Amino acid sequence: MGDVLAGFHAAWEFESDSVLIRYERGIRTPKLFQALGERRIPLEALEGVTLTPGKRGTVVLRAEPRTGADPLMEAAAGQLKESCDPYRLVLPAEREMLAEYYADELRARLTESGPSERHLVAAPEAPLQFKAYDGKAAFDGTAVSFRWFWTGASSAKWKAGDQRFPVADLSGVEWRSPEVFEGHLRLLRRDAEAPAQPDQDPAAVVFGLGYGPVHESLPFAAAVLAAVRTCGPVPAMSAGSRRDPADIAERIRHLGELHQAGLVTDEEFSVKKAELLAEL
Repeated sequence: MGDVLAGFHAAWEFESDSVLIRYERGIRTPKLFQALGERRIPLEALEGVTLTPGKRGTVVLRAEPRTGADPLMEAAAGQLKESCDPYRLVLPAEREMLAEYYADELRARLTESGPSERHLVAAPEAPLQFKAYDGKAAFDGTAVSFRWFWTGASSAKWKAGDQRFPVADLSGVEWRSPEVFEGHLRLLRRDAEAPAQPDQDPAAVVFGLGYGPVHESLPFAAAVLAAVRTCGPVPAMSAGSRRDPADIAERIRHLGELHQAGLVTDEEFSVKKAELLAEL
């Protein structure tokens, strides 16, 4: 095919074995699209194409991904707003016949259907990071780390300390959109039961107003999920590695504040302080 169909916020280039979606970077383009940049969708990752009337004199061409084929959509779990659906192309209504032509051409090339046993669409590339309400999340491609903010993290997370999770120790991720009540990103650990509340779980960060926005936290979740699905054994942090002394001093200071506030007992303070000093 090799043709390009341009719509609002994106353009689709039809290739022999895939659809290359390039997203615009204009100020009206959803931030998630801008963060994704462009995505190549193999035809084997799709199972259908629809063309429906849109709002205010538009039509909507949508490619339907197979369940499990795209880590981004798997992580989103149906929580994306329609306007942020990366598989929708909105066009002026006068281009309906052209859109119908491409929809028919694309349907004729689709041969797969049903759930996919593996991811067929590439995930966003690491390194990735974002700020949640209670901590900073970072992913380097092999492990996820959480560094807690003393202004937002619960005492349970402060007691547990900053966290690092090799992808080999994870079974999946749980992403809850920050655009709904109590959004969060939780890492699902193998053979470990998570606390009921994400704000008490050291394997989760919680979102808030302006923290963990969709265009940052969802690509992050998708990248981690893709790594979990394909990871091999990941070496643990070297026993000889040491943390920054300034970071340790800051953690001890915050621990002291929790102790003075009565959120940490004398025994807990002494044990955690000793653990932090041992990392120098």
